[in-house]
Amino acid sequence: MSQEFTQKEKENAGWVSPNYSKSRTVHLDPAVLADNRCVGIFPYAREAEVYKVLRTQILEATKEKGGNTIMITSALPGEGKTLTAINLAFTFSRLFEQTVLLVDGDLRQQAIHKTLGFTSDKGLIDHLVDDTPLSDLMIWPGIDKLTLISGGRSVAESTELIQSTRMRDLVNEMKTRYPDRYVFFDVPSILGGADTLDFVSLVDHVVVVVQYGVTPVDAVKKAVELIPQEKVIGFVLNRSEDRPAHRD
Repeated sequence: MSQEFTQKEKENAGWVSPNYSKSRTVHLDPAVLADNRCVGIFPYAREAEVYKVLRTQILEATKEKGGNTIMITSALPGEGKTLTAINLAFTFSRLFEQTVLLVDGDLRQQAIHKTLGFTSDKGLIDHLVDDTPLSDLMIWPGIDKLTLISGGRSVAESTELIQSTRMRDLVNEMKTRYPDRYVFFDVPSILGGADTLDFVSLVDHVVVVVQYGVTPVDAVKKAVELIPQEKVIGFVLNRSEDRPAHRD
């Protein structure tokens, strides 16, 4: 079996570890991650290679078109968008020259921290409504080059909050603070309400997750017609032979 790089070998090849002293540290349980199919953290997992292929395709698309903010969504709820966002964030964090911020953009149902198996009482709403400093929301899950925001309360007026100037300023801050950063937003399904239709104006690109054999083709077509076509950089066919596949 091939071996992973040592930290020294990675540093010799250009790897620089950020300092996460201002972020809240949580410890992820590998057994929970495996049970919840968060395979991007396991380098020898069969599905990890598929996410690397997806990563390469996204890197090529963003290099060609520019931009570093990517929204992960689906036509309908329950198609695997949160899991895809997590695994993409894990996979991108393994790159030598990139850092990653994973953001729970579903203001009605925060799910990332639950899927990763830890509790969190602060999320985007705490910054937007209660003026909690952004640094207080940042979580370091013990993975080099990855931070995330997920947790806290939910609100009924989520669409109005997404349309606010404060939200636009927040996304712009995330987008521009570090030039080497990719920001992934896990947002609600497109046909589930107005939130995602407003959120899409804040990001550079969109990846649409489709559940193989379940999502009606008409639903996918209707969903894609509702968002700017030029922002869609690909589709992830989830649970195709029990693994994701990317389709341009």
